[in-house]
Amino acid sequence: QVQLVESGGGLVQPGGSLRLSCAASGFSFSNAVMTWYRQAPGKERELVAYINIVGATAYADSVKGRFTISRDNSKNTVYLQMNSLKPEDTAAYYCSTFLLTTYWGQGTQVTVSS
Repeated sequence: QVQLVESGGGLVQPGGSLRLSCAASGFSFSNAVMTWYRQAPGKERELVAYINIVGATAYADSVKGRFTISRDNSKNTVYLQMNSLKPEDTAAYYCSTFLLTTYWGQGTQVTVSS
């Protein structure tokens, strides 16, 4: 069965960095588009970053230049490197993939606060 498990969230100060990981199983990871979404309380879910099967990436304007999505097909893992974090980056971050239907991980909380 498809499983996505996020990790790496936590509490950091403004300007700090975190690297989120999403471990995938139950499908052909190398043939899957992977995405990171986030959702803050009271706000709509936002697509943060995307990486396709050949490594092309795209980012939300709000994180462009600060976040980097990458994948390691040998480890079935997608990463989100987050630098220069701002309080407005505080949200639950979710890994997702579309395989006829959309699959979601459980999320990992990122809190940016001084």
